[in-house]
Amino acid sequence: KNKMECEWKPDEQGLQQILQLLKESQSPDTSTQRSVQQKLEQLNQYPDFNNYLIFVLTKLKSEDEPTRSLSGLILKNNVKAHYQNFPNGVSDFIKNECLQNIGDSSPLIRATVGILITTIASKGELQNWPELLPKLCTLLDSEDYNTCEGAFGALQKICEDSAEILDSDILDRPLNIMIPKFLQFFKHNSPKIRSHAIACVNQFIISRTQALMLHIDAFIENLFALATDDEPEVRKNVCRALVMLLEVRMDRLLPHMHNIIEYMLQRTQDQDENVALEACEFWLTLAEQPVCKDVLCGHLSQLTPVLVNGMKYSEIDIILLKGDVEEDEAIPDNEQDIRPRFHRSRTVAQQHEGDGIEEEDDDDEDLDDDDTISDWNLRKCSAAALDVLANVFRDDLLLHILPLLKELLFHPDWVIKESGILVLGAIAEGCMQGMIPYLPELIPHLVQCLSDKKALVRSITCWTLSRYAHWVVSQPPDTYLKPLMTELLKRILDSNKRVQEAACSAFATLEEEACTELVPYLAYILDTLVFAFSKYQHKNLLILYDAIGTLADSVGHHLNKPEYIQMLMPPLIQKWNQLKDEDKDLFPLLECLSSVATALQSGFLPYCEPVYQRCVNLVQKTLAQAMLKSEASDGSRLACHSRRLHHTQPNQYEAPDKDFMIVALDLLSGLAEGLGGNIEQLVARSNILTLMYQCMQDKMPEVRQSSFALLGDLTKACFQHVKPCIVDFMPILGTNLNPELISVCNNATWAIGEISIQMGAEMQPYIAMVLHQLVEIINRPNTPKTLLENTAITIGRLGYVCPQEVAPMLQQFIRPWCTSLRNIRDNEEKDSAFRGICTMISVNPGGVVQDFIFFCDAVASWVNPKDDLRDMFCKILHGFKNQVGDENWRRFSDQFPLPLKERLAAFYGV
Repeated sequence: KNKMECEWKPDEQGLQQILQLLKESQSPDTSTQRSVQQKLEQLNQYPDFNNYLIFVLTKLKSEDEPTRSLSGLILKNNVKAHYQNFPNGVSDFIKNECLQNIGDSSPLIRATVGILITTIASKGELQNWPELLPKLCTLLDSEDYNTCEGAFGALQKICEDSAEILDSDILDRPLNIMIPKFLQFFKHNSPKIRSHAIACVNQFIISRTQALMLHIDAFIENLFALATDDEPEVRKNVCRALVMLLEVRMDRLLPHMHNIIEYMLQRTQDQDENVALEACEFWLTLAEQPVCKDVLCGHLSQLTPVLVNGMKYSEIDIILLKGDVEEDEAIPDNEQDIRPRFHRSRTVAQQHEGDGIEEEDDDDEDLDDDDTISDWNLRKCSAAALDVLANVFRDDLLLHILPLLKELLFHPDWVIKESGILVLGAIAEGCMQGMIPYLPELIPHLVQCLSDKKALVRSITCWTLSRYAHWVVSQPPDTYLKPLMTELLKRILDSNKRVQEAACSAFATLEEEACTELVPYLAYILDTLVFAFSKYQHKNLLILYDAIGTLADSVGHHLNKPEYIQMLMPPLIQKWNQLKDEDKDLFPLLECLSSVATALQSGFLPYCEPVYQRCVNLVQKTLAQAMLKSEASDGSRLACHSRRLHHTQPNQYEAPDKDFMIVALDLLSGLAEGLGGNIEQLVARSNILTLMYQCMQDKMPEVRQSSFALLGDLTKACFQHVKPCIVDFMPILGTNLNPELISVCNNATWAIGEISIQMGAEMQPYIAMVLHQLVEIINRPNTPKTLLENTAITIGRLGYVCPQEVAPMLQQFIRPWCTSLRNIRDNEEKDSAFRGICTMISVNPGGVVQDFIFFCDAVASWVNPKDDLRDMFCKILHGFKNQVGDENWRRFSDQFPLPLKERLAAFYGV
């Protein structure tokens, strides 16, 4: 049989058919593309179809290279999708052809064969193709350049795709031979080969592969030897290696650190931007190392101007950004430029002393002021490096920055001025303290720059001002806030789309900082935002929704005035009616409406019914589609990732399905929170609880997370409809108390607490389902603050309604319970939790004795407890004092920090 296979010959007619297909697939027309897809799927039924594809790639020299390469790429996709079904003869034929043609004279064909080899290898075939690695390593020694380069290209791809398995016992550790072999080629006379050799070894730095660690000194020595290579690709790989070694083998670099820094300073100014970018990463990585301050402080005066210089737009950037086009607001957006937005599902958090809701660290405001250029470039990397270094060196950096800034900010050339404004924004976080003396002069200057004649100057100024919003808001409002707000609102209506976008984002940041300070200006703000609705193209509309939602979050119920509602709601509802259920623009609009509903409360009533109905429909529709999806078998798919093939990849339709449901659940939560009891009628008339029962068991965590948030909100709003389902819901909540999925666990915990308040003593049968998990979570090290607080509140609430069941465990949780609740504001949740703890202490006073000092501290964290709660505290404190006697109490209370001692004496007389 094998002999037969080896002499496989294509059938002429079949070959022509396939060539015809390959030609058609290069057509840009989508209907042609679709029929090509279908034919390819059909051809996959024939076992030797893949033989034809490899034949075109390796043997059919009469065809043009793009067609031959395409044939190989389609074969690669077949290998990805169906390799396990290839008959033996076929896979052997393909493997043979690959190894024989890795040295093809055409770089494109060599590269395609290399891609094919690594794809077969990553299909688990490294084990079943034992001759592959030895053969490729032997070919490296070939006198023929094409063979050596082709083999190296394939090895580089295998090292990238299969690094883990190469470094495992499964293959008998081939790297022990391969790495020393690669190191020999660092000195090869061909730059392309040198470059491959470094790239291969680079794959094994981050994983600290042992075979490389044995040769680490030789590796570093060879890198230094290539430091000034003429070939940019080689210099780039040298820089990349040093950046990674910084993270894994600082010990080996430290002795040479002075020289490495000097070298990286040169490379960051390399003529080749790719080298400069790779070198610039060095500063970002170095900033995260503990030694950064020591090794870099002597070089700051050289490094600062280099980074600042890298922050200018290059000429090519300006062309790509259409920097000379000032007015483009009437030009519709290119749909490809609109990035998919990810919805951040609802998480329930507590309020803390002295701030609004605690947000997990939000990196929204990173340096993304020009996202249409390839995302990461020297300008962004330099700015990011300056940002992190400002956080390391703080005000010491200003010594070097300030003299440069003066020159930049007032420079006549707009490109230089623009880079100065970016510098100012980049250092805002780290150097804030040292910048304060200059801000009274700088902020007005920046506000003036908002009306610069260059759009790119106006847009960066928006961003930089947003980085100083915190300071602006801390000053008397008329001084800076009012002028800044007035100008930013004008920029929201700028005639340039990039400026509109930057202004909208900056305004959202300002809203978060200013909160209710904005209330006096609400009419003016809404006027602008509503006008922007009629003006904006697609992409900026999405950002506008965010600015409106943030405004609602920031001013809350102050938005609930008839004249404001009259301005804001009609355009939002108009968009709502225009959008189809399948339109992804619903996400930001639903998020926005959720914030607005929560802020307007009863003011949202006139709009709630259609909004509620549609959300329920979206959930129902999504669940139905998901059911169909899981029933239909996946079927075989061929997704071509070649650049020329404009296929819609079938899996694009899989992911967003559930997002519609998640966003809809979150808006329903917003409605329940905003409308409270008013939502009762809507819930009564819908099947939302049946749908929630399904969502709570969905396999996607974000769906469960949002459905638990909604469960808690409906429990607060209209428990009469939730109560009949509790017997089904509680076991599901119990199984979701898994702290590995923080947000799911957090929302389930919170919902249990809300349910217990409503159930009262009837909660008793369910305590055993949840209590042990909650006690375990509150005692876990490294549990996030929000989860700890919600867990403590829920344990307290369970103890409030069922003290006999929970109090026996008091000793196991009292200490972390007290420490996690001492920092949150007085509120209803804290109130019910503390009532619970007091009730449990009266049932089981022994459970608190060992940790009584923590209880005292938690009690003292209350600013204004209600009278009856204060009496409960008094009773426990005095009871304990009387129990131990004055002498022991004095000795005990002498351990208290002074403020605690004073507070307890003043408030409770102990």
